[in-house]
Formats: sequence, C-alpha cells, structure tokens
Amino acid sequence: MAAQNDDGVPSAPNTLLSGVLAAAFTGQADPVPPDRPWPAPLRWTRLVGIGRLPYGLVVNVVGVGLAIALAAGTNSLLATPQPDRPGVHVDALVRLVASIAVTLPLALRDRHPLGAWRLVFAAMAVIPAGQWLTVPYLPAGTFAAIACLYTVAVRCSRDITIGVGLLSLAGVWVKDASTAGGATVVLLLALVVGYAVRLRATSRMQLAEQRRELIEQEKRHQAAEAVLTERQRIARELHDVVAHHMSMIAIQAEAAPYKVDAVPDETRRDLSEIRATALDALTEMRRILGVLRSEDGAETAPQPSLERLDELVAHARGAGLTVSTRLAGDLAGLPPGVGLTAYRILQEALSNAMRHSPGSRVAVAALREDGILRLGVANGPPGDGHVPTGSGPGRPAPAHLPATEGTGHGLMGMRERAAMLGGEVSAQPTADGGFAVNATLPVKARAGT
Repeated sequence: MAAQNDDGVPSAPNTLLSGVLAAAFTGQADPVPPDRPWPAPLRWTRLVGIGRLPYGLVVNVVGVGLAIALAAGTNSLLATPQPDRPGVHVDALVRLVASIAVTLPLALRDRHPLGAWRLVFAAMAVIPAGQWLTVPYLPAGTFAAIACLYTVAVRCSRDITIGVGLLSLAGVWVKDASTAGGATVVLLLALVVGYAVRLRATSRMQLAEQRRELIEQEKRHQAAEAVLTERQRIARELHDVVAHHMSMIAIQAEAAPYKVDAVPDETRRDLSEIRATALDALTEMRRILGVLRSEDGAETAPQPSLERLDELVAHARGAGLTVSTRLAGDLAGLPPGVGLTAYRILQEALSNAMRHSPGSRVAVAALREDGILRLGVANGPPGDGHVPTGSGPGRPAPAHLPATEGTGHGLMGMRERAAMLGGEVSAQPTADGGFAVNATLPVKARAGT
C-alpha cells in the first residue's frame, strides 16, 4: 500500500514511483478523440482538398509516410561510410532492423502514443549509434522520440507524463552525459508544449460542457415558466368565469326567499342546500386555484378521503335523493392515493345520480376485504321507490359491458383515476332501467401492518 501523509494524501515519492511504473508498464493513453477537427493553422488545406478529409486519417497517413521515408533515409545513412569512423561497417540486416525500430513509432504514436514512446525509448537505448556515427542517437530516432513525447503529454494524464519525462531524462543522461544538457532542454520543451495543449483542450471541453449544462438549465427554466404561465392563465379563466358564476348562484339562492312573500319551507331548504353546495364548490375552486398559481404545483391542503363520505351522502340527501349506505372494512386506514380516488369516484357517481335521476333511491357501498376496495353506486329510474337488482353496488365488474356503457367525461375521469392505481371501473344500465357504477381498487398494505 502506498505511503500517505497525515492528511491521507499519497506522498510525493510514491506518486512519482506510480507515475514511472504507469509510464513503463501499466499506463494507458486517452482514446483517440472521435471526429477531431482540423487545427486552425491547417484549415487552409481545405482549399486544396486535403482539409476535407478526416483529420485523424490524414495524421495516420502522414505518420506512415514519415516512418517509411525516415526509415529509408536512416538505412542509407548507416550504409554510407563515415570518415570519422573508418573501418566501421553496419550489417544490412542490422541497418534494416535499427531503421525500422526508431521510425516505426511515428506510424503508431497517434493510435498508441505510450506504446510508441516505449518502443522508441527501448530502440534508442540499445542501438549503439555512437559507434556508427559521430552523434549518440540516430537523427530519425531523435525526431520520433520528440514527436512521441509531445503526443504522450497531449493524450496522457499528468502522472504518466511526469513518469515518461523522468525515464526519458534518465535515459539521455545514462546514454551520453556530454549531450544530456541539450537533450534535456529539447525533451522538456516537447513535454511542456504537449501538456499545455492538453490543458487548453481540457479547459475548452469543460467550458463546452458548462455551456451545454447552462443551455439545458435554460431550456428547463423556460419549459417550467411556460407551464407556470399556462397554469396561471387557466387559474384566471377559472376565477373570472367559473368562480364568478358559482358566487352568483350562491347569492341568488340566498336572496331568492326574500323576493317572495310566502315561500314553502321545502323550497327554502332546497335553496339553502343550493347555496351550501355552491359555497363548497367555491372552496374547492379556491384550493385548485392555489395549486395552479403555486410555482411547483404542490398540493398543500388535506385531500378528501372516505372519512368524508358522510358529507357526500348528506349533500345527496339534501338534493332529494334517498341514499342508503353499506360500509365494511377499515375505510379510515386507506392509503392517501386510494382514499382520494375512492372519494372522487363516489362523488362523481352521486353527482350523476343527482343530475340524471333526481328523487331516486340510491344505494352506496364501500367494502374493503382481501387487499381490495370495492365501491358501488346504484340507483333506480327517476321516481321509483326501490333499489335496482342484478347489479348491486360492491359487486365485481362484469367481464363484458353492454354497448350502451356510458362514455361521458365524468366516467372517463373515474376510469383514469382507477387505472392509475391498477383498478377498474364499470358503468352500465341495470335491467330495471337504473344505472350502476362499480369500482375495484387494489389496496397495498402499509409497512408494519
């Protein structure tokens, strides 16, 4: 395990050692960037057609061409007798192998920069150029080494680049101390320039990523603002139109008994019920307006559940319906989503009975058993005095519904609410002319119950 200082950060010697090991054996360069653009100084090549080709393809073709040309030049150089090295003759096979070894990295450096550097480092270390020439390195190998060092600095992490630099500097000092000073300057220049290019490219990528994030945030902000604006527009429409009319209904229902000298008590009760219903609707409307006008649309008021079923039944009875109820199971312990959905289904079903069958007898059932909540509202035809048979509330929905099944917006809303919970709603006429709505809602048991 690498030694660490008191802050838990690896110490500098261990960091350098890991960088050297990564450079020599385990390290890897960054992958070749896809769709690399042409550098700005070379974009003029589009005028002659070369710049229209993929930049990566041109780089590799040029690398292969340079490797072949320099290999041929190196082989020719080693085959030419050197005046300062009389009697030195390099075998043809040795010339060929040495020439390929020091120039092949030029063809590999774009795809495998670390591998290319390792190859040229090993070749320059073992080839005895000083015995053949008046310089300690083959010229083509020097060029290839500089190119590989630059590419490594551009495509490798800082630790690997430092490791490569340390090994290269150690190599030139071991190889030939007399020329090591100048070689050190050249090597460091290649590494520094390459690393500066890497930092610039990294900074540009980070800046581009930040710009993309800002653009995405701006788009999300604009979308949220558009939704909020639309909600506010709907809220204004509801307030200016619906809420105004409901207020007028409540006021007229309250004022109507005072416009006539003798108003029957039953009529007074009906008008009072109309006023109370209108005021309740206004209260619900204000809650909806608050949700629409809030920035996040969060629901803050308590949502109704079957605990308020008595209020629904009382309103229905006040509207002239004869309502009987059948309740069973733990209806007070329903999950909030199930309780709200059940309340809205029964509310819509009773509202339909008030509108389409005033004065009828209605049976309401809510039964919870075996993880299922069963709801039912069944009424007879207007004016009859019995509960319909054959489709009693609380029974499972039939497998096939008749063609006359309701398709109004209220029934559609009930089905959508139930479907969100994995439940079902059926609505169909009964055999004796009434109408029945049945719903089944799955109830997930709460944790610990």
